[in-house]
Amino acid sequence: MPGVHKRTFSLTEAQAKYVDEKVASGAFASGSEVIREGLRSLQLRDAAIEKWLREEVVPTLEDYEANPESALSVDEVFDSIEAHIRSMEDAKKAG
Repeated sequence: MPGVHKRTFSLTEAQAKYVDEKVASGAFASGSEVIREGLRSLQLRDAAIEKWLREEVVPTLEDYEANPESALSVDEVFDSIEAHIRSMEDAKKAG
């Protein structure tokens, strides 16, 4: 495999067992494939977090900084959460 760099890592007993189970199941040909798939998943998760920060968190912060009086107070936030929970409970009771 071109561009492969060999590394040595330590795993807990549970992690090693999990890797072995994945290989034994036939889902992966080797422990290296299991680890590479885990790293790909981690890269996708990190990319999703970066996208969320860039597209949702930063604009929200910028909106707040531009117009701080539009922010909700802590009490308003908790009141809203409690009202939402009550409406969910009422809906559950109704059916």
